Amino acid sequence: MTNMATWIPKVIRTIRNQNVYSASYTIQNNYSSEPRIIKNPTTASLKRGTGGRSSFNGIVCTVFGCSGFIGSSLCIRLGKIGTQLILPHRCDHYHIRELKVGGDLGQVLYHPFDLRDEESIIRTIKYSNVVINLIGSNYETRNFSFEDVHVEGARTLAKLAKQCNVERFIHMSCLNVEEKPTPIILKESSKILKTKWKGELAVKEEFPEATIIRPSVIYGHKDKFINHYMDQNRLNSNRLPLWDKGEKTEKQPVSIHDVISGIVAIVRNSDTVGKTYQFVGPKRYKLNELVKWMFDIKLKYFKNNIKIVDMKYDPYAWLKTSLREYIYAVHPTTDMLWEVLECHHISDKIDSALPTLEDLGITPIDLQTRIEWEITPYIENKMEIEDLQRIIPPTVKSIPK
Repeated sequence: MTNMATWIPKVIRTIRNQNVYSASYTIQNNYSSEPRIIKNPTTASLKRGTGGRSSFNGIVCTVFGCSGFIGSSLCIRLGKIGTQLILPHRCDHYHIRELKVGGDLGQVLYHPFDLRDEESIIRTIKYSNVVINLIGSNYETRNFSFEDVHVEGARTLAKLAKQCNVERFIHMSCLNVEEKPTPIILKESSKILKTKWKGELAVKEEFPEATIIRPSVIYGHKDKFINHYMDQNRLNSNRLPLWDKGEKTEKQPVSIHDVISGIVAIVRNSDTVGKTYQFVGPKRYKLNELVKWMFDIKLKYFKNNIKIVDMKYDPYAWLKTSLREYIYAVHPTTDMLWEVLECHHISDKIDSALPTLEDLGITPIDLQTRIEWEITPYIENKMEIEDLQRIIPPTVKSIPK
């Protein structure tokens, strides 16, 4: 009891000597002689650590579309630099469980949502200062049309982000978007490009400070470009149908690593607010040259007998594509769909007035340095041939008489 009596006055004196600040602001001292006053403090205002995975860099980011090709890689990169991630999902959370290890303990949070349920969206963004929309689709379903996903969905996310006072909204569109794209295969041109264009306008209308990203075709692990042409179902025997044999289409493929680096740079750089960026590769290729290049690597142990034919005069390709339109929503395998083919055969149009990856300080990776690595999983009979080459024949000994 005596020790308690002597301890209590010391505690009271210590509390009286401390500076008590109002609840309306706080002070964060970054080891400077002039502390920085933060008004209306939130978790996002309180940076901790040196900026690595086990730190908190002050960014609370909600990533819509985290289970997709871009989203899965982006979440890992953001978690690596100390970002707290909120990952909305429609699927079972076990389908995106790998993303949990992208950040430190407690820094990656899952939350179910529906694109038409505003309350569920608000719950995922009300504590964030950055929202990234990566939601997109290359085919329509009974529940969601291109208009629902690319226009109304994007409008809803931008509107609610503005209502929740989110500082940054980053929207993923695509290259070649126009109000009236030039038709190549489809008479009415691509619905994807039309709705992506409308989606950009809707986002700018609801969130004028939003940053728009327009990437070219993206290649990388589990992509929808190299995988599309390497799939056996894309071939008709030894023939590969391309519109005009792919001779009139030019593409500037960009690496997934460059796209992710560009998004992270945009998140961390406030000068990118309100701008539209084009993410393209450093070199331009004709589509038929790209496809031949891929098959030369895939069949390097054999003779490349793949023949590129004009899809206009290949009735089997027309029939095959039309049938896949009906079964793809139920059984998605090769995305040989009219909308996908239309987008693949539109040449990339670069607007010289818009900034690119170089303006973010990123030098795009040359496809020539990566393509063999990307095609390696598809090389036919690779292991069998290499194993045979490594076999050392035994030394033959004469049988003693």
